[in-house]
Amino acid sequence: MFKITRLYSDDNGDSRFEDIDLQLKEMGEIGALSDGIPAGEIIFREVEPSYDYDFHNAPQRQYIILLDGEIEIETSLGEKRTFGGGEVLLVEDTEGKGHKTRNLQPIRRKSVFITLPE
Repeated sequence: MFKITRLYSDDNGDSRFEDIDLQLKEMGEIGALSDGIPAGEIIFREVEPSYDYDFHNAPQRQYIILLDGEIEIETSLGEKRTFGGGEVLLVEDTEGKGHKTRNLQPIRRKSVFITLPE
């Protein structure tokens, strides 16, 4: 299993978390692999240590792979979760009330976005 946290908007426009377990298939010496997932672009990002972004929506459906640092994401309902380097998010709250994101460590944090087709 490979854990991914999904951030989405419910029918009321509130952002929510959902834990997803992605199935992996054992492939011998090369390890365990998931099925392929169609993707769009890869975007590399670096943000300032002071990054603290108030409520916003994701610009498109995308995976975010955190390379380092630590962030806190808060949903519109006030639920907060902390994520660190190596964790993967599936961000789908492109509409609704959005979410907040802030750095928890005083470093220039790096991440990779993988956009998904509509």
